[in-house]
Amino acid sequence: MTTDDALFSAIGRVVVLVDDADEALAFYRDVLGFAVLHDYVAGGYRFLHIGLPGQEGVGLWLMPITSARQRELVGRQTGGQPLLVLYTADLDVVAKRLREHGVRVWDEREDPDSRSLHFADLYGNVIVVAQLLAA
Repeated sequence: MTTDDALFSAIGRVVVLVDDADEALAFYRDVLGFAVLHDYVAGGYRFLHIGLPGQEGVGLWLMPITSARQRELVGRQTGGQPLLVLYTADLDVVAKRLREHGVRVWDEREDPDSRSLHFADLYGNVIVVAQLLAA
């Protein structure tokens, strides 16, 4: 299938279940540098979409839980696998910022083509940060 034949043109939002949208927004915005793309209430439900500056078409939908079943999935909706991978030009700067904010960082590694680390958001969702190395 070529690009012209593709069924979809882009990925829009990935859902992240959260207990408290404002608390989650503070973490993703103030610690990780995400920006608010859309934040409005319709039909009594809050639509809070965040993303990285410069990539406004792709992001996360911080979705407040609405049931006991969803509460059980907060922080575990990917079964312990990473929720997402973020790329950076400087892994050292990211690691320092995370630590300054009390975020636990682990599995720091260097492979032939990248450096990476793992950390968890405030609910325990695992996020990988990778710095691609020049070939």
